[in-house]
Amino acid sequence: MGLILFDNRCWENLLPLTFTKPAAELRVGILRIREKWEKRLAMKASFLTHDYLQTKFTTSIADHNLLVNGALLPNDKLVAAITSLKSGQSLKQNDRLLAVNTTSGNFDLNNKALLKNAIEYSEDISLIDAPWKIFTLNGQEISTDFEILTKDRKSLPLSESVQVLHRENIFVEEGFTGEYFTVNATNGPVYLGKNSEIMEGSVIRGPFSLGEQSTIKLSAKIYGPTTIGPYCKAGGEINNAVLQAYSNKGHDGFLGNSVVGEWCNFGADTNNSNLKNNYSEVKTWNYPANRFSKTGLQFCGLIMGDHSKCGINTMFNTGTVVGVSANIFGAGFPRNFIPSFTWGGPQGMSVYKIEKAFETMELVMGRRDISLTDIDRDMYRHIFMDTEKYRKFIT
Repeated sequence: MGLILFDNRCWENLLPLTFTKPAAELRVGILRIREKWEKRLAMKASFLTHDYLQTKFTTSIADHNLLVNGALLPNDKLVAAITSLKSGQSLKQNDRLLAVNTTSGNFDLNNKALLKNAIEYSEDISLIDAPWKIFTLNGQEISTDFEILTKDRKSLPLSESVQVLHRENIFVEEGFTGEYFTVNATNGPVYLGKNSEIMEGSVIRGPFSLGEQSTIKLSAKIYGPTTIGPYCKAGGEINNAVLQAYSNKGHDGFLGNSVVGEWCNFGADTNNSNLKNNYSEVKTWNYPANRFSKTGLQFCGLIMGDHSKCGINTMFNTGTVVGVSANIFGAGFPRNFIPSFTWGGPQGMSVYKIEKAFETMELVMGRRDISLTDIDRDMYRHIFMDTEKYRKFIT
């Protein structure tokens, strides 16, 4: 059987994070959504996504296929319901398609008959259908992933110089290094990935996940639930944030209630607000609605797409959304919606020309011995053209 993770309208609501990937490639907790399903179902997943992403994120069609909503987080009851589907059956909740079991190679997920004839699932689900769901559901997902990743395994020991509370809730992978820091796993588990490092003087509160080859810099203060994805550097003060992968917030400054994509970089003393001065509900830019929309949250910080950067002392207002490959700098607060491929800040912005953006991408990725492929270039060109309408205010 083939496992195919499909995108639907959740993908649009997750922009700008999903401009460069299917929803299932987002990290929530320790693992990407794809990895969660692969471990639960013991199958390799492929994708059914938007045309311009399909070349990079391909679909593998088997004689028999299980299609699962790529924004859906697995749990025991949901997995049991999906794996119980017979050929030709589908699963829904209200008007939302959750899964389909099919032998057909023609996947028309807009076919109304799929929903009309679907089995209604009445149990609770967790769906990543908005960017802020990544940090609001991060705590539960760190705990769930922790159980899956550490089951029947033995943690490596921490150094005797480390101050520890609730050692039983901490798992240390091979190659981790760290001395003279404090870790408190009272409120949730702490997972320290392969070849990662926590430098001296840092204070960590769970739930917390540190990805493979990532580093926590000297005297960092990190409140859970927080995930630092693989190949990242993190420092300063961080509270309930998720760095997807290959991103750096290595200096002092506050990051809270936020999601940061891949290949992003924060200049020294960059801060974001996660609470409005009048304590009112935060609104953020919503791409499908083409306007600012309510989040239902009092605490909501920064949402930043892949390959975006900011200079030293950047100040992000509450609920700021930054697109793909934006470069932000200058004194004062930038706009709270910054379109993709823009360059500048409060004093004015210009278009970040695509070839110049490619030059930076190549330099940044080359430091990790990763190449910017022709497929990547085509994808970013599509994003550049698709987001042109948001840059019309730029002269």
